Amino acid sequence: MLDEKSVSDVSSRCVAVKSPAPKWLAPHLATCEAIAALLRPFAEVVVHDFRRDRIVGIWNPISECKVGDPSRTEELPPHSDTDGVIGPYPKVLADGRRVTSVSVVLRNAKGASRGLLCINLDRSPFDAVIDLLGRFATPVEERPAVLFDKDWREQISLVVDEECRRRHLRRDRLSRAQRLELVRALDEHGLFATRNAVAHAGRALGVSRTTVYALLKEARS
Repeated sequence: MLDEKSVSDVSSRCVAVKSPAPKWLAPHLATCEAIAALLRPFAEVVVHDFRRDRIVGIWNPISECKVGDPSRTEELPPHSDTDGVIGPYPKVLADGRRVTSVSVVLRNAKGASRGLLCINLDRSPFDAVIDLLGRFATPVEERPAVLFDKDWREQISLVVDEECRRRHLRRDRLSRAQRLELVRALDEHGLFATRNAVAHAGRALGVSRTTVYALLKEARS
C-alpha cells in the first residue's frame, strides 16, 4: 500500500487529484495514472467519491469536469456492492463528441465500495477514420463486361476471391479440401480451357501446377 509520501509523489504527476487524496484511493492512484498514460490523449480517467459525492481525481480531461465538482451520482451508471466492472456504455460530451465509457467500483481495505473509476474514451478520432474507410469501401460500379469477360486471368482471380469471401476462407490458410472446392468452382466457370490457366490458378491458390492438375483430376472424377 502507498504511504503518504508515495501518494503525494503520484498525485504530483497527475493532471489533478484532490489533495490530500482519500486513503481508500491511495492503492488505486498508480493504476489510474497507468491507464491515463496508455490512453492519452484519447481518454480521460475520472474518480468519483461516493461519500463526498465529488470528483476527487481526473487525468487527461476531455470533458468539462474538474476535481471538486459534484459527481452527479444520478448520471453515473447504476451499481451495487457486488459489482466490479460496469459497461462499456455510451455517453455524449457537451460538444457532441461520442464517448465509450467503462467504470470500475473501487473499494477500501475492508472491501466496501468507496468510489468509482470511470474511463471515458473519446470516439471521435476513430469515428472519423471509420467514416473515411467507409467512403473508400463504397461499392463501385459493375465491371465493364467488354473489358473483363475475356480476361481469363482476371476471371480466375475474381472467382477465387469471391469463393474465399463467400466461404469465409483465408487464402493463405486453405486446406487441401478447400483448394479442391475452389478448383471445382473454377472448372465449373470453364476457366481451365485456356492455356496457362492452370499455372495462374496455382499462383492464385498458392500451390504448384502439379497440385492444380491433381486437384482438377479429382474434381472432375
